[in-house]
Amino acid sequence: MNVGVIGAGRMGLPIIGHLVRKGFSTLVFDIDGGKRKAVEERGAKWANDVAALAAGSDVVLVCVGYDKELRELFPQLAAASRRGAIHAVLSTVNPKTVQELAAAAPPGVAVVDATMCRGGRAADEGTLLCFVGGDAATVERLRPVLAAFASDIVHTGAAGSAQVAKAANNLVMWACLVADHEALALAQRFGLDVEKLRKALEISSASNDALEKWGTQTMAWADDDMEIVAEMARECGLKLPQSEVTREICRALKPRRYKLDQYGK
Repeated sequence: MNVGVIGAGRMGLPIIGHLVRKGFSTLVFDIDGGKRKAVEERGAKWANDVAALAAGSDVVLVCVGYDKELRELFPQLAAASRRGAIHAVLSTVNPKTVQELAAAAPPGVAVVDATMCRGGRAADEGTLLCFVGGDAATVERLRPVLAAFASDIVHTGAAGSAQVAKAANNLVMWACLVADHEALALAQRFGLDVEKLRKALEISSASNDALEKWGTQTMAWADDDMEIVAEMARECGLKLPQSEVTREICRALKPRRYKLDQYGK
């Protein structure tokens, strides 16, 4: 199976490496030609444009951009795609974007979403969690490709449903990160050994992934993630008051994350 990857960034580059190691013929395109060396060092081939990548790929993994970029990219993909190809959106976007791209796909081409959870470290290790939205037969065809870099693959339903699952994941993740800061900042003010407490909380009912990975989260996508959650809530008329507060706190927290002595001042 020939696999194309669009986007050789923080998540795309390790994914490319895993695909090559698992024996997939891997073709890569990125708008930044400066990434070509890193791609080729991992054993993948470089495509000069989107059309060349689409024409040479049975599966295309899209690891770039947000809604606007995807809408601009997919017509180019569709025009050059092989019949029977699968286009998988790994990017985090609004569910309706994936649904509209799937509806506009040419006959014989399937568009699914395969969102990634667990972050950059999991991408490096090949232990990502992938939520996958699409019809069951297409998901099963795609599964061996995803298994090259994901240790867990969960079929969530129709195209677009993986974005809903990812939004739920992000909502909880960022809320946990904020709660962890507040808990540890309070403990620090009262003179507790913060690291000793953190390790104890990891085995308590307060355990969460952000606490386990304390000190490593860059919050690179926090505002974008929470904007998608807010947009989804507006579209369905649902109020998410805690999510709204979390988003505002994340904006203030990002430049001084893990600096507990500055929290709440």
